[in-house]
Amino acid sequence: MTSRPRVFLVDDHGMFRAGVRSELGEAVEVVGEAGTVAEAIARITEIRPEVVLLDVHMPDGGGVAVLTAIRQIIPSVKFLALSVSDAAEDVIGLIRAGARGYVTKTISTSELAAAIVRIAEGDAVFSPRLAGFVLDAFSGAAPAPVPTQAPHDPELDVLTSREREVMRLLARGYAYKEIAAELFISIKTVESHASAVLRKLQLSSRYELSRWAVDRRIV
Repeated sequence: MTSRPRVFLVDDHGMFRAGVRSELGEAVEVVGEAGTVAEAIARITEIRPEVVLLDVHMPDGGGVAVLTAIRQIIPSVKFLALSVSDAAEDVIGLIRAGARGYVTKTISTSELAAAIVRIAEGDAVFSPRLAGFVLDAFSGAAPAPVPTQAPHDPELDVLTSREREVMRLLARGYAYKEIAAELFISIKTVESHASAVLRKLQLSSRYELSRWAVDRRIV
């Protein structure tokens, strides 16, 4: 992206919002903030940011209420949940409501800034240990009969064994540096494999890759 993402902060703790704004610094452009559901809906509608950094648990419906209302008014706004909670019901609830990502408040400043940029670019981002919940949400969003035996998938044949390993970790939400550590390869090698996987499978983002992998029950 040539410009910084325009970000709106939603959290019912003013000190936390101030801390996030300060920590993010010049990485993004914080264009507004709100501490209640009603205020968030009104101000997001007025300001029309690219990304909303959204707390999950707030009075009057919480993050889901904000997300549901805004998606009806401005479908182009993207949501990244930022929460202390890593409970399955919270993660799945936000993803099913339409959030593009979910990270916990233990995330580092640099990782949060990178996550916001990725969300603004249309990617999906979630903390690696929450990947299983996200995959549950994806698979539950469009139930389909499960065959008793998975048919052979010729699309997988285009990937090398290493590319398949990288593909599975990418689909589970692992960051490049985490994949590198898991497979004992360099980050640059991971990036090369990731690019090859998306190209060979004719997918444009990790978000599409996660859905692709879940649809084939290979993650």
